[in-house]
Amino acid sequence: MSTLRIRRLPRPADYQPVWQAMQDFTESRGPDTPDEVWVVEHAPVYTLGQAGRPEHVLNPGSIPVVRCNRGGQVTYHGPGQVVLYTLVDLRRRHVFVKEFVALLEDVVLDLLETYGVSACRKAGAPGIYVPPQALLEPAGPDLAKIAALGIKVRNGCAYHGVALNVAMDLRPFLGINPCGYEGLRTVDMAACGVAADPAVVGDRLAEGFQRAWEHIQAEA
Repeated sequence: MSTLRIRRLPRPADYQPVWQAMQDFTESRGPDTPDEVWVVEHAPVYTLGQAGRPEHVLNPGSIPVVRCNRGGQVTYHGPGQVVLYTLVDLRRRHVFVKEFVALLEDVVLDLLETYGVSACRKAGAPGIYVPPQALLEPAGPDLAKIAALGIKVRNGCAYHGVALNVAMDLRPFLGINPCGYEGLRTVDMAACGVAADPAVVGDRLAEGFQRAWEHIQAEA
């Protein structure tokens, strides 16, 4: 029987109530509280990480900017992007933060592979990237970012998670230095030639995380 609950939140969801709910869940959980993953698409918002630098927000326009407590710099959330919030007890399963970040990246890489998308990591820059040859319209030799990652750990428990761009309006990314990198191109699965329903991708991403997390549990 699964020990991890998958919750599908209403879409699109405003960011701040979901962020508050993650904090409330984490603060109130006990040593036996089951882990959860929440799948959601957000209404348009820029989020600036705990150590994020405001100068990376170049031109927000009418999109709200929220400073939050995850790791990382600034990113954009909006419809057509699947966000997987992983509310899990790392300490209970003896998982270090670095291992957990690698697990999240592996889950995204595995999912993209099932859609025929060639993706990779980038040294020193958490998240998932695609090479120019994976894109319908390459632009230069550099890697483009398709998934952003940021977590917060409180009393050994993680929250926040990973955001995968599926089929979205990418123009808001031009209003920031994505993840603090000037000129970083941000793409989605559609730019790689994949026509996919974000709701289906979200379910598959959550199920992939569930399998990976419970595999760790089995080994613990």
